[in-house]
Amino acid sequence: MTNPMPRIKAPTVADVARAANVSKAQAARALGGYGAVSEEVQTRVNHAAAALGYRTNELARSMNTGRSNTIGVIVGDIENPHFGLALRGMADVARQAGYHLLLSNSDEQLAEERQAVQVMLEKRVDGIIIAPSSSAMQHNAHLAQIVANGRALVLFDRAVAGLAAEAICADFTAPAEEATRQLIAAGHRRVAYVTSMRCDEGWRYPDDLGLTPVAQRLGGMARAFASAGLPFDPSLIKANALDEAAIARIVEELWQERAPPTALIASDSVIAMMLLRELGQRGLRIPQDLSFVMYDNFPWTEIVSPPLTVVAQPVYEMGREAARRLIAHIRGEEPGPVAQFGAELLVRGSIAAPGAGS
Repeated sequence: MTNPMPRIKAPTVADVARAANVSKAQAARALGGYGAVSEEVQTRVNHAAAALGYRTNELARSMNTGRSNTIGVIVGDIENPHFGLALRGMADVARQAGYHLLLSNSDEQLAEERQAVQVMLEKRVDGIIIAPSSSAMQHNAHLAQIVANGRALVLFDRAVAGLAAEAICADFTAPAEEATRQLIAAGHRRVAYVTSMRCDEGWRYPDDLGLTPVAQRLGGMARAFASAGLPFDPSLIKANALDEAAIARIVEELWQERAPPTALIASDSVIAMMLLRELGQRGLRIPQDLSFVMYDNFPWTEIVSPPLTVVAQPVYEMGREAARRLIAHIRGEEPGPVAQFGAELLVRGSIAAPGAGS
């Protein structure tokens, strides 16, 4: 039987202090980032710590400084490439500023979101970026608590009415109206919109979805129909598209209608891929049998056949701005005016006249 490897004792602050020839108090201040030390002492301590392989006790440093150099990020669906690209922007800015990200997935569930906020506050994060699952203030006491606890808070992708927190969002009303006008000009009158947003009683008005991108998009659609003097059918707005089974049910419902839609709009790339799969299984071709538009622009949307018409938004840049502003608030710096982000309609090959393939 072989003897187990002896455990190597991790170097301590006292070890670093001896190697740097400074007092333990000086070494602790230099390593913890609190108090005042001379540049010479800081350099000697840094060199000694690197030589010994010393690693800072982050919990102890947090207790001393009140800072953890950690940012919490809570998103609705970590598998959605939209949030993945935003997270990349956040991570790039955070890393450059010396911060780490602590990530959580709410699955668009309020209970999960509340728990994630509680965990992050217990982990003593310096601030939180969150894509709230609800924009109604009555559902967001946990977000108000972040502010009450003195932690920085920035909302991403969605705003919350009445909450004292900045929101980094794109404005979709104009491009949504333009995309719908393109469909109307091609001859479409039955245009369906599919979203994962929760709407238990069925969608009736844009305000039903609060201060969200989807509300803006549906508002733009309604304006386009009104401008053309055409009725806008709310029954074609399908919410709760949370997974493949829900998408299959929605497609089944739409094609059981006496007049199925002649155009589909997907609220994001995940929904778009699942819809395209369902349509393909039904033998429906784009754009010959059905026109198709989606939100978010990713490389695959240009290489499929036909290339898809999309509404693009600067997701990476929005993620960067959310992190930049949060870090500025953490540091007590003035972040400047909130940046205004727009979206852009990119017309490709997925729109044609209804029944173009017949």
